Amino acid sequence: MTLAHVDEAVESGACLNRVCEELGIAATTLQRWRRGRDEGDLRSGPKTEPRNKLTEQERQVIIDVACSPEFRDLSPKQIVPRLADRGEYIASESTFYRVLRDEKLLKHRGRAKAANKRHRPEQKVATAPCQVWSWDITYLQSPVRGSFFYLYLVLDVWSRKIVGWEVHESELSSHSAQLLSKLCAAEHIDHDQLTLHSDNGGPMKGATMLATLQELGVAASFSRPRVSNDNPYSESLFRTCKYRPNFPSKPFASIDAAREWVAAFVDWYNTEHQHSGIQFVTPSERHAGSHLNILANRQTVYELARAKRPERWSRSIRCFDPIETVTLNPKLENTQLKSVA
Repeated sequence: MTLAHVDEAVESGACLNRVCEELGIAATTLQRWRRGRDEGDLRSGPKTEPRNKLTEQERQVIIDVACSPEFRDLSPKQIVPRLADRGEYIASESTFYRVLRDEKLLKHRGRAKAANKRHRPEQKVATAPCQVWSWDITYLQSPVRGSFFYLYLVLDVWSRKIVGWEVHESELSSHSAQLLSKLCAAEHIDHDQLTLHSDNGGPMKGATMLATLQELGVAASFSRPRVSNDNPYSESLFRTCKYRPNFPSKPFASIDAAREWVAAFVDWYNTEHQHSGIQFVTPSERHAGSHLNILANRQTVYELARAKRPERWSRSIRCFDPIETVTLNPKLENTQLKSVA
């Protein structure tokens, strides 16, 4: 039944990738279903053991050496060279690590604090404007060497619209809080409506900012420390900003000059820039909802062109379906499905 629905959707002009994404399956899974469900796993692994596999006696020697009073406080990186100084070779460092890991003998040693595993931020899904915002701060060169202006930019993840910005001479949590308060009022944000994602900087996690978030009923979301990929939409926006052809090659003469340039950039980005991530409509059009008519008109143009000269179309027309959901920091399995599809 699923295959029939997929075929019907594709024949109607839907994108195969989008259909697979909506069904929550990978394109390779669909191909396997078409070959038949009775084939099973067609992979064939090795049928014999590797010739260089360690014997049980050799594994025990590695364990005994690593656990001996002489070496029990040393890592394999130190054990192997010391054995070599004696003219002994038992196994490589990686083999030591592998055997000790299998035996659950790898433990943190020393007085230093053990490294903490940083979990990926919980994914945030937006299906309409003003559900998930992303923001960050970037440097703008000032006339004084070593001193900067600071550009605060807040982006709506679903529409890609820059909903607010400010340029200041310092990074302060109070500036962030004031900007957020103004934006929530301008966009009529209700309690428990919005999630605000940012990195772990001081202006993002300062007491004033956190108190403002709580007062406004805005949920806070943070990236892992020093992981820029957890805030990709803001990072991409800054790249677009600083790679504009008219971005000054020299420092801004004053903070007013910086604000004037940023104002022009934001106007261009929101009202003229056709964004590739939202089917090449402008962020303002998508934020206001007018992108639906634009995409429908494009669909009509292509359908008429195919009807006029069908011999030039070997497949379905270009997909103009609107992007309905946008996910910030998708779960790993979702990322793999999208990459396959």
